[in-house]
Amino acid sequence: MLKTESKLLRHVACPHCPSSDAYGVYDDNHGYCYRCNVYDKTAQNGLGEADTVSAIPDHTDQPSKAVVTPLGALLSIPDRGIVKETCKFYNVTQNDDEHFYPYGSGIKVRKVKDKDFYWRTKSEQPLFGMDRFNAGGKAVTVFEGELDALAGFQMLGSKYPCVSVKNGASGAAKDCQKAYEWLDRFDSIVLCFDADEPGQKAANAVAEIFGSKVKIFKHAEGFKDACDYSSVNKSADFVRLWWASEQYIPDGIITGSSLYDAVMAPLEKTSAFYPFASLNDLTGGIRSQEMVVVTAGSGLGKSQFLRECVWTLLTSTSDNIGLMFLEESVRKTGLSIMSLAINKPLHLAETEATDAEKQKAYDMTLGSDRLYLYDSFGSNSIDNIVSRVRYMAKGLECRYVFLDHISIVISDQSHGDERKAIDEIVTKLRMLVQETGITLFAVSHLRRPDGKGHEDGAATSLAQLRGSGSIGQLADMVLGLERHAQADDPIERNTTRIRVIKSRYNGETGPAGAVLYDRVTGRMTEVIDTL
Repeated sequence: MLKTESKLLRHVACPHCPSSDAYGVYDDNHGYCYRCNVYDKTAQNGLGEADTVSAIPDHTDQPSKAVVTPLGALLSIPDRGIVKETCKFYNVTQNDDEHFYPYGSGIKVRKVKDKDFYWRTKSEQPLFGMDRFNAGGKAVTVFEGELDALAGFQMLGSKYPCVSVKNGASGAAKDCQKAYEWLDRFDSIVLCFDADEPGQKAANAVAEIFGSKVKIFKHAEGFKDACDYSSVNKSADFVRLWWASEQYIPDGIITGSSLYDAVMAPLEKTSAFYPFASLNDLTGGIRSQEMVVVTAGSGLGKSQFLRECVWTLLTSTSDNIGLMFLEESVRKTGLSIMSLAINKPLHLAETEATDAEKQKAYDMTLGSDRLYLYDSFGSNSIDNIVSRVRYMAKGLECRYVFLDHISIVISDQSHGDERKAIDEIVTKLRMLVQETGITLFAVSHLRRPDGKGHEDGAATSLAQLRGSGSIGQLADMVLGLERHAQADDPIERNTTRIRVIKSRYNGETGPAGAVLYDRVTGRMTEVIDTL
């Protein structure tokens, strides 16, 4: 084995290359050229017998700084398909127990049996092999490990610089950040990390640092890293995939050319309709992946409006429906939905109905096995509500979910910041709608306006949504209900006007008809607004 510690005496002209001062003479009488990487067992004033480390090709330019004398012998690594000449190029040596990877003036050691690593001599060089190449050029390939860098360089015909990160996938971003100036001088940076989850996560982290000049190597099925190709003589496949490496695009960014199938496919038609024709005319009906916010003043019929929507969906579709009416018991919700089937307000104690009528109402609603109710006795925390909505959507296959109302969830929070709480739940609900494809109907309260109140028939607007602008910003549809609840005329007192405040689908807003509540039947019926 070569001596591992020696003292540099002087720099002289190299007997093997044109360098005038890169050849180092050491106190144990060996010589080493930092430019052409030739090691002489006996320096003899700078003229000695060349050992087994070959010169670096012309496209590299070695910096003139001290390195640790190589350990072990220069041999091939058969189990990885790496030949001796490749090891010579990187000055990687080995003995029976260990591999030695030089990092400039430091040496990283890999134990053969347990594959553990340790540093024999520490180094500030962030990437293995970067001292073997000039900074800049057409392309550099970054690997997750030293052996993969050797294998990649060999399979690419020793034409393009190949380096590896110093500390594996977990430290890849930091290592590449430290080598930023060196890497950034190349036209392209190809990231050939392992195909497992840590490797791909690391590749994305590094790609975010360098942006559009990064290309991501996509491994063939059954191959994890570069050595997998070289060890089974699949160099041609590796080279083909290397040339096919895809330019990095951050998550959420999609190239227009990839959307052909999506834009050529027919648009999804309306999945269902509202109970009222005028509202359907203005909105085009109900669609998947929409969050519909219904808002009105206190006691103006928001819950009854939702029940009418539930009944219409129950009778016109075959889809499951989730009900989260947080201000009432599941019994009250169940009876209110049953009321619509027989046109009798069963949730009121004074309503008379036979057992046969109740049985019919039950069979048509709760007994259909398509309605799922949330018993809100317990926690109404934001995460709990969002979790229940997700379960209804994914676990129970509910295509429509009704949440009445957001404000009660906010009042249950402990941090006391209403605006932040509304922002949080609305954002999470909107993301959940996008993720699951459901239609979510959510009730939101209004701030009291100056002057005429909503109970006196004041018009609704986005600016009046309580607590935060995020409700209006993130909702796909906002419907306002307006009614003069204190009017002397009973028809006016029980007539609700529907206003489309926002429609992301078609941009159509404004009055969308009127409905009259019949206290005898407990139903809302569309009427011609003559008031």
